[in-house]
Amino acid sequence: MSQTTERLKTLPSLRDSIIRHGLEARKALGQHFLLDPGICSHIASLGGTLEGRHIIEIGPGPGGLTRALLLTKAETISAVEIDPRAWPLLEELCDAFPERLSLFRQDALTLDATTLCPAPRQIIANLPYNVATPLLVGWLRQAAQWERLILMFQKEVAERICAEPGSSAYGRLAVLSQWCADCSVAMTLPPGAFSPPPKVSSAVACLVPHKNQPSPALFKAMEQVTAAAFGQRRKMLRASLKSIGGETLLDRVAIDPTRRAETLTIEEFDRLARDHLASRS
Repeated sequence: MSQTTERLKTLPSLRDSIIRHGLEARKALGQHFLLDPGICSHIASLGGTLEGRHIIEIGPGPGGLTRALLLTKAETISAVEIDPRAWPLLEELCDAFPERLSLFRQDALTLDATTLCPAPRQIIANLPYNVATPLLVGWLRQAAQWERLILMFQKEVAERICAEPGSSAYGRLAVLSQWCADCSVAMTLPPGAFSPPPKVSSAVACLVPHKNQPSPALFKAMEQVTAAAFGQRRKMLRASLKSIGGETLLDRVAIDPTRRAETLTIEEFDRLARDHLASRS
């Protein structure tokens, strides 16, 4: 990767580029820039060797993580950025690496990221915190398309993704995530690692999708079941699931109707979703 290193050396430093382009993080966009090259390099390494892989980065901002990804063996990198203030800075990187880096000036929430590059694909990103959860749920709906997701969240959100049944953090996000993927917290970062520092700590979650994925119809059924179950999480399941079958549904899958949503395992939610789908067919 020596040629990449040499090309990066010909560009202004990350901090100089930010100053030159007047790029300040905006709270309204959920931006907290990650500038430490060591941290960015470590996040990039969580995807494995990346040789032959196509990487999608959401919200690259000034390009700190982008530069680290360029130093890997990734085949291509697709950077998706909605903020026009960052485009000139990112275009400089694209001009230096036209064969590997592409900039997509789009809103990630309305974009089918699978169209940006061929498989095998990974998403590696320091996500804008205000849209991180809906982005993740959207990618879980198409989990079979991803080899791995390496995503920076607020620490609380990463813990919710990986939470175990019975814990206070266990909820809809944990069920959807762990139903589709093996989930783990790969690293945590203090507020001071970012510019400007957020009010909370952050964490990188690693999601490796399971080989067998639910159909779109089954995923929708699981969304309905978990929305009902955790929408009134302090109620017994016979009450919280009343809108989708209540005790009748629970009896069919042999789950005690006096239990609460946070006590159910992923396998039990899977049974509920499959039966809910079958009952509507």
